[in-house]
Amino acid sequence: PVSLQLADSEFSPVFRLLTIFAYGTYADYLAEAANLPPLTEAQKNKLRHLSVVTLAAKIKVVALFFPKFSFHCDYLMLVTVMFPQCIPYSVLLEQLQLKNVRQLEDLVIEAVYADVLRGSLDQRNQRLEVDYSIGRDIRREELSTITRTLQEWCQGCEVVLSGIEEQVSRANQHKEQQLALKQQIESEVANLKKTIKVTTAAAAAATSQDPEQHLTELREPASGTNQRQASKKTSKAKGLRGSAKIWSKSN
Repeated sequence: PVSLQLADSEFSPVFRLLTIFAYGTYADYLAEAANLPPLTEAQKNKLRHLSVVTLAAKIKVVALFFPKFSFHCDYLMLVTVMFPQCIPYSVLLEQLQLKNVRQLEDLVIEAVYADVLRGSLDQRNQRLEVDYSIGRDIRREELSTITRTLQEWCQGCEVVLSGIEEQVSRANQHKEQQLALKQQIESEVANLKKTIKVTTAAAAAATSQDPEQHLTELREPASGTNQRQASKKTSKAKGLRGSAKIWSKSN
């Protein structure tokens, strides 16, 4: 309120210069330089820094949704991609009224060290890539645009939240299905064990044997059979050795 009183006073040029530093650019100052107070070289560089911020204020943020499929269910992955604003050297030289690229790059480096912006100088393509810049004051006519942007952001958040809730519901359903399947398998295994035990007991009762002993005999081959097979192999080997000795003596 106090500063607004300067607009209709003898200090109106100072008020106009203040508004240029708040909202405007160096080009705006040059257009009205005849009616404004002169600036020092440091003040000019400061206004140039703010002008670069204005040019870089159009950094685009795009939210992309990619469906990612898995074996059981699909998941929704939110990817936020930030595209840096690329400002050609030619535009900067014109807007900032600098003589050569060396002065421009020195000015940008100075702005980076002052934490006014963050980015990189692409000397091959002759452009400035801005990843981040400070905010400037807002004009009243820009409030509607900001409100619309915030509303779109809120709508995007609601869409993301709805997608997350849907995926949580699917995950819970998948978990319940897996638990039911596990219980079914455990029940079938228990039933099979009971069936095997009853069958073994019935077979043992028919042969008048102990059920555990009968089950052991079914699992393991008879020891007598193994011994007979081993003895046959041993006798066959001895016969081969004996025939070999006879053949050598005859020679």
